[in-house]
Amino acid sequence: MAKDLVNFKIREECEVLQMSDKQIKEIMSRLHTDLKKGLCKDTHDKATVKCWITYIQDLPNGKERGKFLALDLGGTNFRVLIINLGENHFDMQSKIYAIPSSIMTGTGIALFDHIAECLANFMKEHNVYNERLALGFTFSFPLRQLGLTKGILQRWTKGFSCSGVVGEDVVQGLKDAIARRGDVQIDICAILNDTTGTLMSCAWKNHNCKIGLIVGTGSNACYVEKIENCDLFDGVPGKKELLINTEWGAFGDDGALDFVRTEFDREVDNSSINPGKQIQEKMISGMYMGELVRLALVKFTKAGLLFGGQGSDLLFTKGCFYTKYVSEIESDKPGDFTSCMEVLEELGLSHATESDMAAVRHVCECVSRRAAHLVSAGIAALINKMDEPRVTVGIDGSVYRFHPHFHTLMTEKIATLIRPGITFDLMLSEDGSGRGAALVAAVACRQQEGR
Repeated sequence: MAKDLVNFKIREECEVLQMSDKQIKEIMSRLHTDLKKGLCKDTHDKATVKCWITYIQDLPNGKERGKFLALDLGGTNFRVLIINLGENHFDMQSKIYAIPSSIMTGTGIALFDHIAECLANFMKEHNVYNERLALGFTFSFPLRQLGLTKGILQRWTKGFSCSGVVGEDVVQGLKDAIARRGDVQIDICAILNDTTGTLMSCAWKNHNCKIGLIVGTGSNACYVEKIENCDLFDGVPGKKELLINTEWGAFGDDGALDFVRTEFDREVDNSSINPGKQIQEKMISGMYMGELVRLALVKFTKAGLLFGGQGSDLLFTKGCFYTKYVSEIESDKPGDFTSCMEVLEELGLSHATESDMAAVRHVCECVSRRAAHLVSAGIAALINKMDEPRVTVGIDGSVYRFHPHFHTLMTEKIATLIRPGITFDLMLSEDGSGRGAALVAAVACRQQEGR
């Protein structure tokens, strides 16, 4: 059996990556406390889990109709979509546009002018150039919202450094660029992040969807909270709920997760571009999972426990063990190491034995299981806080989508952590952040029309 092939010493060393149920419940308790801090006016400024107000108070109800635009900006490419909503009918077309590196590091004016030009070209291509359309804007950078159509950029991430945008309203930046052109009529109805878009997209199909989750390059969650628990919101009379963007990637920035962090976590953090920040995200997300595995493999190789003590240049190079390798290695059936062998050959480790391959897979399993259990602890904490009889969790992101066991690991763990009598299910979002942006615009228009 593969288990017997794994060196006992490696199995022992990997125990630091395994969290007990007692530890997981302690994490849930600490997150619950941090969520309350983020929601409370008196403690919000010092809270690590910010619980930003999204100003979205209504989910889709299926009565949304018409044509809507969506803009999805969150990396080196952005997407423009046009969505046509009818009764039981959903038609969507989209196009991806590149952002040249010169624009990513240039001025904010140049960035928004480029986006506005692509929007105008897209409208021409889809024969809506002369129509006035509502647009939902997904903006997946740290944002402090002051209203449904007002969002102040806190800081750039993902290689962007456009000048004149941090501390400014990004919706106004886009509006100004559209006005400078003067050739298209676009009403920006809402700004949101990818987590919110995921929830809205899933809620259109499933009205029980009350949580949105991203487990991809980064990790974040949003959920539906009762207005009475949202100190920072001056609510619309008659509304009882509000969507909260937790920004839970920062959970642990104050040391709350130190009791389950390992030497590998500390090394990943210390060598990152933002040491001490986004601590939970660095234990969960696709940007870091492969590197956590690599650091463990390096340690075991240097100790003579793996590969006969003979590593390779690639193994010893930061960032060269990709997170996709974790999914590929764990896709092999028990006793089969085909994918593992291919990955190790790619890394210059063709001398690996079957025992080495079993150990590599064990390390991958420990890192990904811990990530799934951390996410599960967070989702269970949200479900218990909401205390609804049935909750669907809308999920997007490459880790959840492509890892062969992530869904099952989450389903099994959440079931043990939520209160008796609550039922839940996990729903993969299709095209979440883009479609969700259009749906936020559609809901805003529905409200104006009183539907």
